[in-house]
Amino acid sequence: MAIKAAMVHCPVVVKQIIKRARKRAPTHSNALQLLQPSSELRIFLCIHGLDNVPASINFMEISRGPSDPGILIYVAEIIELTDHITATMESGEGVHTSTIKDRAVIEMRERVTSSFQAYVDNDGDGITLKRTLAVSTITNMAQNICVLAEELMIALIILPFHRNQRPDGKLDGGNRAFRYVNRKLLKNSPCSVGILVNRGFGSIGKISRTEPSLKVAAVFIGGKDDREALAYVGRVAWHRGVKVTVIRFLVDTSAESSRLAAYRVSLPEQEEEMGLDDECFAQFYEQHIVGGRISYLEMHLANASETFSTLRSFEGKYSLVIVGREGGANSVLTKGMNDWQQCPELGPIGDVLSGPDFSKSVSVLIIQQHKLRGELDGLDEDFSIMQ
Repeated sequence: MAIKAAMVHCPVVVKQIIKRARKRAPTHSNALQLLQPSSELRIFLCIHGLDNVPASINFMEISRGPSDPGILIYVAEIIELTDHITATMESGEGVHTSTIKDRAVIEMRERVTSSFQAYVDNDGDGITLKRTLAVSTITNMAQNICVLAEELMIALIILPFHRNQRPDGKLDGGNRAFRYVNRKLLKNSPCSVGILVNRGFGSIGKISRTEPSLKVAAVFIGGKDDREALAYVGRVAWHRGVKVTVIRFLVDTSAESSRLAAYRVSLPEQEEEMGLDDECFAQFYEQHIVGGRISYLEMHLANASETFSTLRSFEGKYSLVIVGREGGANSVLTKGMNDWQQCPELGPIGDVLSGPDFSKSVSVLIIQQHKLRGELDGLDEDFSIMQ
């Protein structure tokens, strides 16, 4: 009798588990690639302090796109909740701007607000600016940002890299706590995520609105993250002061050896992925490259070594390089790069471009497309949603 009862109720329990999981999963994909042209782009722009402000303003400038429908940007300081800050908060209230009484935090917020507001007042056509604050322990920071992003219907979260540029041009050792937050957000974010590695992007001065004054490159190898990066590049292309060059890396089949042939696409899923890449790129080519708005280069490479050499050649040519985080179905061009990665959260191409020995003047924006957690393939994923 007990066995019979278990057989009756088990499907009900599983149904409730799946129902609860799907409630916690988004019902739509907050990805730039799927954003309707008539929809306002919502960005959650995170900063750690005043040092991030110039680069963040320049990011806003190149992201503005067409004035209609424009963009809505929430600028948020990411502040670790320390014992000192806790002691200066009004008791009995949540962590809100009005409850923070720490003088240093208040002054920093006032200066940040003043800088962003001055930019919007003078040059912010089509940009709606709003301010918010994320004060939390490092352990809970990513979760709290995810909650905010979901409530505000954000499509893209922009995070500063955890390492900052020193006066000698090299990157410092970085902040482990902020690196933890970045990695956690890449895993759990309800929307697409970008990490901005600032090496001079904030010190280039005012970007012209009438003639090209900033050179930007976008690397396209394939995969949904590269397709998402391409969707963002399409917005940047609207800016008359930005000269965009899209560089597509393709496998040089004439130089392909029998050893490399083992890594050629063979699975149906990989073939489908490459089909999506071709379709996406063809549409992008027709919209932006045919009309001359964006320049295009095609590089035929044989292996990861040639990929690395090509990336090294970017030095002095571009101020900003935009890449997708994870590679696509074709692994030949990045094969082995993971073996020496210092920051896996940046992906193979982003890690090379952000390496300490790579450059002192090339900034990098690494983009990861939103992973729709509501699209579940098996029971294991049902349970993973609830973690």
